[in-house]
Amino acid sequence: MIVPILQYYALGEGVTAFSSTRQGGCSEGRYGEFNINRYCGDSEEAIRQNRQALCGLLGISDDRLLMPHQVHLTQMAVIDEPFLQCPTPDQQARLEGVDALMTDVTGVCIGVSTADCIPVLLADTTHRAVCAVHAGWRGTVKRIVEKAVAKMTGTYGSRPADIIVQIGPGISLDSFEVGDEVYEAFAAEGFNMESISQRYPTKDNDGSKWHIDLPACNRQQLVAAGISPANIAVSPVCTYKQSETFFSARRLSINSGRIFTGIMITG
Repeated sequence: MIVPILQYYALGEGVTAFSSTRQGGCSEGRYGEFNINRYCGDSEEAIRQNRQALCGLLGISDDRLLMPHQVHLTQMAVIDEPFLQCPTPDQQARLEGVDALMTDVTGVCIGVSTADCIPVLLADTTHRAVCAVHAGWRGTVKRIVEKAVAKMTGTYGSRPADIIVQIGPGISLDSFEVGDEVYEAFAAEGFNMESISQRYPTKDNDGSKWHIDLPACNRQQLVAAGISPANIAVSPVCTYKQSETFFSARRLSINSGRIFTGIMITG
């Protein structure tokens, strides 16, 4: 019997929130052990068994575990009862090209898949609504977390002051080396570059390159959206440095497993 090893987060009463680690599954090689992402080349049978184990741990059926096919944009999907009543192919079509999910339905685990990108979980226990966001650098530049807060406000009546946030495991500032074009993309969007970027010597010491602090940039956006800094927790995990415990595409290649960061209203 396999039992996924999860890192849990406190996001209010009646909410289960977590990130998966690499432990407690049956995938092998660079997908080992726990991976449920169907878009990175892992065995379909291993994914099926890993999903079954996670659903067993969460006490839900497989059709209540939802993850989109992400494309690094800002499209969002609302998971409601009409969505859940759709046939599986229709659901999959509606989850194509989506980078954030939100729901107010009890017993539905929504989540996003990452391996260096930043997963962000939001919970509004007042209106009993939750959201999971995939914020890679492209999504971060496009202010996906700000848009998620606005979407929760418009969909559920959420007040930013009531939302609790967990920024999950992702690549850290000193590990996230980028080209000048990435730095310039952030600068063009008006971000405070002094607070989210720094130049580091290159690995072969033949110069220096920009590094971007994705967790800090997403945190700044959440504060700008009206969320209290006291309600935002940031994971200390750097996936690049801790790739034995958490998947890192930069360490393991894109043909490797993914972290699943999920959230569910439980009661």
